[in-house]
Amino acid sequence: MQQSLSIRFWQYLKERFPLHQHGILIVAFSFSAISYSIITGGREGFIAPAAFAWAVISNLSLFFLLRIFDEYKDAKDDAAYRSELPVPRGLISLNELGVIAAIWMGLHLVGTLIWFPSLLWLYLLVIGYMLLMRVEFFVPDWLKARPMAYALSHMMIIPLVDVFASGFDWNLSGNPAPIGMLFFFAVSFFNGMVLEVGRKIRPREEEKTGVVTYSAQYGPEKATWLWIVMLAITYLLCAAAGFYAGYPGFWYLLLTVPFICSVWIGFRFLQHMTGKKAKQIELLAGIWALLMYLLLGAGPMIASLLT
Repeated sequence: MQQSLSIRFWQYLKERFPLHQHGILIVAFSFSAISYSIITGGREGFIAPAAFAWAVISNLSLFFLLRIFDEYKDAKDDAAYRSELPVPRGLISLNELGVIAAIWMGLHLVGTLIWFPSLLWLYLLVIGYMLLMRVEFFVPDWLKARPMAYALSHMMIIPLVDVFASGFDWNLSGNPAPIGMLFFFAVSFFNGMVLEVGRKIRPREEEKTGVVTYSAQYGPEKATWLWIVMLAITYLLCAAAGFYAGYPGFWYLLLTVPFICSVWIGFRFLQHMTGKKAKQIELLAGIWALLMYLLLGAGPMIASLLT
C-alpha cells in the first residue's frame, strides 16, 4: 500500500531539499541582503519581524520551486542514469510535485499581494526568470553542451532573488535600492558559482555516465583551478563590498582566514585526488557561502543592533 502524499513528500524533501541545510543558508542570505541594504543605505535598525519572516518564507519557497523546476528539466537524464533519486524510483511523481508547486506559488502570490503588494513586481520578476530557466532559455541543447554557459545563465537567479530580498528594506521604506547593493549582487552571483563548481568536482574514477560535472568536462585539475578562481573573485568582491560599507580592519582578517583555508583544501585535492577530498571541497563551498553572507551583512548588522 502506497504511503500518503504528505509522508512521501516529506521524504522527498529530506533527500532533495533538506530544510535544515537550506533553511540555515536562506535565513543567512535573507538577513544579510536586507542588512547590507540598510547599512549601505545609511539607515538604522532592522525591518519589522513580520516582514523578515515573509522574506525568509519567500526565499525558501523560491529555491524550493527551483528544485521542482529542475526535476522537470532533468527528468529524462534522471530516469536514464540516476534511478535512485525520488522521482525516477517512484517515491513521488512529477505531477504531484507540479501540483504542490502550483498551490504553493498561488498561496505565496496571494500573500504577497495582501501584505506586501509593492513587492509583487519583484517577485514576478524572479518567477519570470525561473520560467525561462525551466525551458533552458529555449536553447536546451546549446546550453547542455556548454556547462559554463549553462551555469552562468542559471546563476543570475541568485542576484535576482537578492533584489527581491533586499526590497524588504529599500522598497518597503520607499527608497531606491542603494548603489552598494551591486557589490552584494556580485558576491551572491560568484558565491553561487563557488557552490555550483564545488559540488561538481570528482576524481576521475568516480565520474558516472550521464552525470554532468566540471571535472568530467574540463578534467579535475582545471575544474579545481576554476573553483579556486571563483573563490578568489568572490573574496575580492566581498572585500570591495566591505570597503564600500566602511567595515573596520579586523573584518578583512575574518574574511581572509576562510579564503586561505578554502584555497588550501583545493590544493590538497590537486595533490591527492580522492573522493573524500572532493567531498571536502563540496562541504567547504557551502560553508564559504554561509560565511560570506554572515560577514557581509549579518555580522555587522547584529553588532550594530547590540550596540
